[in-house]
Amino acid sequence: MHNTTGITNLEELIANMQPVLNEGEYVFASVSNIASIPREITVCEIKEKEGVTVVVSKKDAERLELPFEFVASWITLNIHSSLEAVGLTAAFSSELGKNNISCNVIAGYYHDHIFVDTKDTDKALSVLWNMTKRI
Repeated sequence: MHNTTGITNLEELIANMQPVLNEGEYVFASVSNIASIPREITVCEIKEKEGVTVVVSKKDAERLELPFEFVASWITLNIHSSLEAVGLTAAFSSELGKNNISCNVIAGYYHDHIFVDTKDTDKALSVLWNMTKRI
């Protein structure tokens, strides 16, 4: 069982966030019928009034003929951040923004997950690792 108490100290979070690139390419797709999507392939599902947004591998989206526009790399910050932590998302999204990198962030119970355009993968990882060295 994992420790359920996440870290809240911003400096500690940034210094130890350990960005890890997950293998593959990922897309966001909107579906009207979530039952048509095998649950084992979704990284994330978000219910919106217009439909359900799913994050799935690009390969699975193509196989299921799901429309998508944005192809992303998935970076996990390998530190257990508390859902009550203040400032972590703002810190890394601001730093990525200063480097002209768009990011889409999903917070899980244990980790923050950042999706960046595949063309920006190496640069994003470099920016994130450099943040850890400045603390």
